[in-house]
Amino acid sequence: MSETGAGLGPLVAFLGGILSFLSPCVLPLVPSYLGFITGFTLEEMGNRRRLAMIHATLFVIGFSIVFVVLGASATAVGSAFRAYKDVIQRGGGILIIAFGLYCLGILKLGFLSQEKRFHLEEKPLGYLGSVLVGMAFGAGWSPCIGPILGGILSLAATEADLTRGMGLLIAYSAGLAVPFLVAAVAVEKFLDWFQRFRRHLNLVQRISGVLLVIVGLLIATGQFTRLAGYLQKLTPDFLLRML
Repeated sequence: MSETGAGLGPLVAFLGGILSFLSPCVLPLVPSYLGFITGFTLEEMGNRRRLAMIHATLFVIGFSIVFVVLGASATAVGSAFRAYKDVIQRGGGILIIAFGLYCLGILKLGFLSQEKRFHLEEKPLGYLGSVLVGMAFGAGWSPCIGPILGGILSLAATEADLTRGMGLLIAYSAGLAVPFLVAAVAVEKFLDWFQRFRRHLNLVQRISGVLLVIVGLLIATGQFTRLAGYLQKLTPDFLLRML
């Protein structure tokens, strides 16, 4: 992927992280994760925000480490077969489309229909425990996160530069992390918002599928970089200097 295309990739990855947070397999479990990693009840979290934020940040660091390592591995594999760049690009695009169709319920993929998240009966003690729980979450993502994360990893595999491939997963982790941290620091407001939003969870799943199909089509047809270049021309100069 060219430098221009790489500029659009992190934005897509960040949006994918947000959609992963809003997915039916993650969003309803956020209060449980917060309670587990902090050891507080939801009422106690409201009175001990600083400590809750520390544990939430360590949890985020844990799953980010796993995702970035996966991104580096995907890019390394793609780089090893750089002579087959066009084939990898088309194959990655087709794979992303398949993940999108799975999210839309059109395609059935058995390996994504199995629960793979680690279940910890008791959280390890201390701050390190929050990092380990985050790593366990990252290493065993749920079927809802699987298609989106798989799409981002496929995108990372098309990158020639290891740093850019890892950057995609950093952006994805940030998209997943930011709303989680907001939920930790404002748990009461999060719970009120969740009660109103939960009826839209299936819509989020479909939006995720549509996004993956569009990105997959653009990559498979070689139009992703061209779209990035077009959007770059529309971006004000002062914003480009900030990026």
